[in-house]
Amino acid sequence: MAETHDDRLRLLIERIERLEEEKKGIADDIKDVYGEAKAVGYDAKIMRQIVRLRKLKPDDRREMDMILDTYKAALGLD
Repeated sequence: MAETHDDRLRLLIERIERLEEEKKGIADDIKDVYGEAKAVGYDAKIMRQIVRLRKLKPDDRREMDMILDTYKAALGLD
């Protein structure tokens, strides 16, 4: 029997809902790891920055560092 548009929509919505629940579970797991790191003395805020930096390509990271240094110098932060 052919699937109707309503059935297709319902299935898609249910998939999205399952994935959203999985995403929430993963986010909770990540939060727990940061909590564990904090409990043993690491700075979770700095760790989050490191995770973001590691996602960047080396050239992009260098460019960002150069721009940040330029802005800091312009504002007298160094």
